Amino acid sequence: MNPNNAAASSAEQQIPARHPPKPLVSIIVPAYNEEGIITQSLAELCQYMAALEETYRWELIVVNDGSTDLTGELAEAFAKDRQNVRVFHHTYNFRLGQALRYGFHQCRGDYVVTMDVDLSYAPEHILRMLTKLRATNAKIVIASPYMPGGKVSNVPWLRKMFSRWANRYLSLTVTKDNLAGKLFTLTGMVRAYDGKFLARLNLRAMNVDINTEILYKAMILRARIVEVPAHLHWRTAKSGETQRKSSMRILKGIISSLLSGFMFRPFMFFILPGLFVLMLALYPIAWTLIHTMTFYLSVPSNERFDYRFSEALAQAFHLSPNAFIVGGIALIVAIQLISLGILALQKKKYYEELFFLGSSIYKYLREDGEHTYFDDDMGNDAEENISGKV
Repeated sequence: MNPNNAAASSAEQQIPARHPPKPLVSIIVPAYNEEGIITQSLAELCQYMAALEETYRWELIVVNDGSTDLTGELAEAFAKDRQNVRVFHHTYNFRLGQALRYGFHQCRGDYVVTMDVDLSYAPEHILRMLTKLRATNAKIVIASPYMPGGKVSNVPWLRKMFSRWANRYLSLTVTKDNLAGKLFTLTGMVRAYDGKFLARLNLRAMNVDINTEILYKAMILRARIVEVPAHLHWRTAKSGETQRKSSMRILKGIISSLLSGFMFRPFMFFILPGLFVLMLALYPIAWTLIHTMTFYLSVPSNERFDYRFSEALAQAFHLSPNAFIVGGIALIVAIQLISLGILALQKKKYYEELFFLGSSIYKYLREDGEHTYFDDDMGNDAEENISGKV
């Protein structure tokens, strides 16, 4: 046997096989004035993610959104001795949308999971969403308490009813296809995202409407969106702690849901009401036409057509002027609403085309920038090596 071949075989046996790195999961937790629960919640998340380390690498990103209590200080103290926990601070309370966007820009994960700091959805939902994301090749997985198999418990009645009906309303406005079937929970924040896909989205919302904005823009890009059954459990305060209150602003939430529904399917707000008003206008219009024809036949036939028709119309109007007024106004309103619906539908189509084109360009520029950065680094390393040799 050739000694060189034997040495090569021995060397190959000594080189350990290379395994692909474990996927990195970024957990993003926005927080505002949560000093009573922040430490315990972060500890529970870290403990749970540590149990998944055989499958995933992970990082925890806390965005302190301008808290006026000790939330920021407590989060910093918790992260002090933990390298994979990072805390970022906003000087002012910019609301949920900006907090999430900032977290998205700071995270490095192959998968991104957003969680409520109060852990109303238990940490166990993280693995369920990640498993579903990888099994279905989806881009977004939503933790859904309103789908079959989901559950809601201990939530204040008013908040529960508003959330349930808002999601039912939004579900009606969402276009359903083989990529995004019927969605039951569109306003929830607890989700898992494909990291690369999330980086493509150009998001603008500053408040809770970022959740529906993400879904709308994902649908434009033909992304697969799925749900997993979830348990939404409103945690009660422990003895000695201040009783938790719902931070949901009902009026603003209603307005946000209505606007989100308009964003998903604008023609519902114009064409459908227009058709309804048109149906109401048909009765007085039909009454007017029938009585006009009846009076027209009663006018002597030796008169000119325009005289007979004008006389018949005058007699019908004299009999019931309200039918003319109501029918005419309703017909004008119906035509206006249907026309606005067609224009809104056309504008929505143009916006979706432009967003798709812009996202494609943005993706190309990001990939091209990464390649350029890599090439520059390689060039710098080569120059250093050449300089070292000289």
